[in-house]
Amino acid sequence: MKKLSYRILIVDDEIGILQLLQDYFEIQGYEVLTAQNGEEAIEKAMEDLDLILLDINLPDIDGLHVCQEIREKIECPILFLTAKIEEQDRINGFLMGGDDYILKPFSIEELGARVMAHIRREKRRQPVKDDQKGFVISYSQRSVFYDGTPITLTKTEFNILELLSMNPGRIFSKEQIYEQVRGIDGTGDNTIITEHIRRIRNKISAYTDREYIKTVWGVGYQWIG
Repeated sequence: MKKLSYRILIVDDEIGILQLLQDYFEIQGYEVLTAQNGEEAIEKAMEDLDLILLDINLPDIDGLHVCQEIREKIECPILFLTAKIEEQDRINGFLMGGDDYILKPFSIEELGARVMAHIRREKRRQPVKDDQKGFVISYSQRSVFYDGTPITLTKTEFNILELLSMNPGRIFSKEQIYEQVRGIDGTGDNTIITEHIRRIRNKISAYTDREYIKTVWGVGYQWIG
């Protein structure tokens, strides 16, 4: 699988959990860094990261103090992993710069969804510069531009483009796209996705010959921009 453009750091002193999470996120296409203690986490947090999964109960420096140490130097979301948490600890974690808590044991699929949700939210906050050239997506404005000229998309078309572009390299079937953008179980007429993809391509092709959405025959669609 082609790597996503997302890089995450996972910090946990339990080798089994660390390996499980690393395997899961690498299968999803993420680039994964790992650390087993607070000192190592502080060092690796200085890498260019999109998100940090940080266990609170570390053997040397607890996760709350790791968060406090690195927060002023990094801007990416920090999600705490913990088996239990008191209300005051939760408040302290947020005050130190944490963004969310994931309670153990957790569903790995839910964890994956929450990680992606935080990354998407962070990307939406990033402003679009007026001098950006080429194909530009403003997730916060729900707008698409080419060399500063707006490309008009319908709500559904933008939702599809957002889903694919937020997951570069991942292949989505028509059923998966339909479920994600329409918010139902995909039992409706998902063949309309093909028409939406065609319209998106036509609108982009009016400005550039570059292919952004690839058809993987018999499987689905993939963002390659």
